[in-house]
Amino acid sequence: MKLTRIETFTNEFVGFVRVTTEDGARGWGQVSTYHSDITCQVLHRQVAPWVLGQDTDDLDNLLDIVTEREHKFPGSYLRRAMGGLDTAVWDMRGKQAGKPVVELLGGTPGPLRAYASSMKRDITPEQEVARMQRLRDAHGFDAFKVRAGAEVGRDRDEWPGRTEEIIPAMRKGMGDDAALLIDANSCYSPPRAIEVGRMLEDNGFSHFEEPCPYWELEQTKEVTDALSIDVTGGEQDCDLPTWRRMIDMRAVDIVQPDILYLGGICRTLRVARMAEAAGLPVTPHCANLSLVTLFTMHLLRALPNAGKYLEFSIEGADYYPWQQGLFTHDPYVIEDGQARVSDAPGWGIEVAPDWLSRAHYQASAL
Repeated sequence: MKLTRIETFTNEFVGFVRVTTEDGARGWGQVSTYHSDITCQVLHRQVAPWVLGQDTDDLDNLLDIVTEREHKFPGSYLRRAMGGLDTAVWDMRGKQAGKPVVELLGGTPGPLRAYASSMKRDITPEQEVARMQRLRDAHGFDAFKVRAGAEVGRDRDEWPGRTEEIIPAMRKGMGDDAALLIDANSCYSPPRAIEVGRMLEDNGFSHFEEPCPYWELEQTKEVTDALSIDVTGGEQDCDLPTWRRMIDMRAVDIVQPDILYLGGICRTLRVARMAEAAGLPVTPHCANLSLVTLFTMHLLRALPNAGKYLEFSIEGADYYPWQQGLFTHDPYVIEDGQARVSDAPGWGIEVAPDWLSRAHYQASAL
């Protein structure tokens, strides 16, 4: 079925994509968050010319054609724009079939264990523990992720001693049975990462994310080889050969592709298959409550090598004010620590008309 129209509705933070085919079928997707206005320009300028008028049945091949035709621009913005096309086509396919995307991917609707994922570093360990306890009591979370170090911090902490404080504080405050995860956001050199990793092991943490600069795979592998805790990473990586090298060298124990950073469901499935062949689980990155978390929910319910949890951002209007009012109904209800994939066709959502009316609109068409 040939694409005839690509429309975008965007602000600086989030950009929705609507595709239309020659028979009038439509689907909603999303480019990656942050600088979404720029990404939508890339979509119209560098993706639309290669896909309008083309058949969407072999979406993998169509995405490869975009990559090849735009070989001089192989970076993140192109992939983030491709993700908008890909996810809109999957929604269209689901609506045409009368099935949720998860079923098109070979899975079934149903629950997913979620971990409460903190984005904050400007919060004391005591404050972080207290809000995690409130979330546990209100929504039944039994897994929690906090932040270590400073983002790309060159071994610096957000303030001196914060990491040494928050690690034991989380274990003491959440109890022996809670699953505890931590994210260093590319902070550490290998020696410091290993030092922090030993503290994590001593306090029963199970997941140490992006300990070293993510682009330094050899540094990350050094940490992975030195520790018994699972070292994880990959959210920033959008290049498939880099993924192949990361997995072949076993730089991490768990791979964490971001569906929209990587370029959509099709390309994420390629990474998941690489990981499956290597015996590695997939726990995707999805750190906000735009559509990326919903995309990830459908994917996780279909992957044979899905990881233990869904990442679920706990930040609200104070941290992500742009998340408010995106959809006509909230797809993100947590009960007993679990999110749920519905059986509604496609992604099962509608973008709020009020939001669309305020967004910048652009269309590319035959």
